[in-house]
Amino acid sequence: MSVLSTVWGTLFPANIPMSFHRRGISFRRILFVLTFSFILCTLYYSHSSKTQSVVEFVPEEDVVLWPTEPPEIWAERAAQVKNAFLEAYHGYERYAFPHDELTPLSNASSNSFNKWGVTAVDSLDTMLLMGLKDEYERALPMIMNSNFSLPVNTAVPFFETVIRYLGGLLSAYALSNDSRLLTKADELGTKLSPAFNTESGFPVFGVNTYEGVELGPPIGVLAEIASWQLEYSYLGKVTGKKEHVERAIAITDLLYNANLTHSGGMYPTKWDLASGNPRDLHLSVGAAADSGHEYTLKQYLLTAQTDKENLKMYIRMTTHVINNLIFISPQRQLVYVTDMSTYKLEDTRVSHRFEHLSCFFPGLLALGVKTLPLDDLESLGIDVEELTRDLLPRDREGYETLSEFNLADIHLWAAEAIAQTCYMTYADQPTGLGPEAVVMRAGGKFRTTLWMDAVRTWDRQGRQGPPPGVGDKLPWSEPPGLVGTKERDRATITRDYGVRNIAYYLRPEAVESFYLLWQVTGDVRWRHRGWHVFQAIEREAKTPSGYTCVDRVHMKVPIQLDLMPRSVLDCVCLCVWMLTRMATCSYFLAETLKYLYLLFLDEDILPLDRWVFNTEAHPLPIFTWTPEEQTTYGIT
Repeated sequence: MSVLSTVWGTLFPANIPMSFHRRGISFRRILFVLTFSFILCTLYYSHSSKTQSVVEFVPEEDVVLWPTEPPEIWAERAAQVKNAFLEAYHGYERYAFPHDELTPLSNASSNSFNKWGVTAVDSLDTMLLMGLKDEYERALPMIMNSNFSLPVNTAVPFFETVIRYLGGLLSAYALSNDSRLLTKADELGTKLSPAFNTESGFPVFGVNTYEGVELGPPIGVLAEIASWQLEYSYLGKVTGKKEHVERAIAITDLLYNANLTHSGGMYPTKWDLASGNPRDLHLSVGAAADSGHEYTLKQYLLTAQTDKENLKMYIRMTTHVINNLIFISPQRQLVYVTDMSTYKLEDTRVSHRFEHLSCFFPGLLALGVKTLPLDDLESLGIDVEELTRDLLPRDREGYETLSEFNLADIHLWAAEAIAQTCYMTYADQPTGLGPEAVVMRAGGKFRTTLWMDAVRTWDRQGRQGPPPGVGDKLPWSEPPGLVGTKERDRATITRDYGVRNIAYYLRPEAVESFYLLWQVTGDVRWRHRGWHVFQAIEREAKTPSGYTCVDRVHMKVPIQLDLMPRSVLDCVCLCVWMLTRMATCSYFLAETLKYLYLLFLDEDILPLDRWVFNTEAHPLPIFTWTPEEQTTYGIT
């Protein structure tokens, strides 16, 4: 007989009828029940805490030391990345050239980006940086013969064409000084210019480069309307064509003068292409918004720190994100940046969704730490009072909160903490590959904590240990012996997040931030983390002809993806965007492998005070406007 049965028999003998009447249970019995309940609870929670301690995560700085490898080791690792590029590009040449991308399981081709050979164009500057002259020379004839046109009644996506094709041509020109590439870049930039024929001047989604007309919906998203200024500014600089520069300046003015009172001074995601005004209050640094924020800082840096409007918008954006969109998880203290939507100016909802795309953000913060005097913004002509003049009182308070700290420290801590979470989403998986999106535990029985609240508490308590979320952590692993799905689901509660998109799309954002943090801090852990990611790519994504996307990264036996449409049903069910992810995406060669190669090189071949990467990792040289250009373009 169990203890509970004995207690129950004592309280309610079988020969006494139960009653909810007050006199049916004596005070003595009530006291006994309360005492016994207290003892049971104490035993339960004591046992629970002991059980929990088995799966708690000891800070990694107490357990692991990141070794300082000799230069020869890192040179060998850079050589391995170079070999990976060659294998991927040679597979493309063998089976897919001159089409856009290779589908590396079926060894077929995909034409989802204009049919202009996007992999070749996107890879040009990587070839130049790696010294791959033969591959570079083989790609040039196809590029030079392209007329950048499509059949009647079809259009090219403006944003993707700018960052991949135009950015690729301009970067290759900057690295090679081959004037033929500049001629093609100018030709393409001009053919894309009908995109600006909207009432506001914001570019529309697509352009028919054959007929010279724009096509697309009346609403644009931030990433697509505000991620081309780098390319057009540099194109105007090197060609001397006023129209290219004026377009970039006009859009900067339009964004800068928009009413952002209810979005805390941060660009929202959707914009009206006719009026030029925001159309929602969805705030994010993830999909549909990411590079629009990225280009605020980078446009300022590219123009030799003369574009003050973009600098101001960078400070406003990062301040709002740090105060409102960065949270810390309840158990492992994983710091993440998420998105927020406000409805009818009152109902604000936070998704707690953390996207791989958002992993670019810590790198952007690190770049700002390296290039800006964040604790002396006045020296750059930035008046914080002016920055906050149009904001609501609650948003102005955020500036006061940050004024309690060294702003460079806050930006760097946030960068390191978020980048560490990006790495954890890789290291936590059996495959070592990061999923496309996770949702953090928040709400209900899980507390929801803004990261800055945790930082202020840490500060008030004497700053013991590293700032919240910054200290190294051990990867999560599933407890042994679990069989059922429910058991596994319960176990993942200790991981602090659930995986929502279980695929890895060869994305670059995490290793991009590792590279920038290595450049800024010199901390070798970022190189080691990049090496772990590369090893996982080699192990799980490699095929005989290249590299492919991987599904079920949270399982011990993942699935490589190819998914060329083989029937009408396939074509209906799979959107073009999704199909491109199943190929060896051109950005894998343009970005992922480039950032890994630069991360492992000891030589700094692209100093951050001389080059700026566009959002497709195409480096453009920092330039200065001449006095004549400043007068011509109205630059002050």
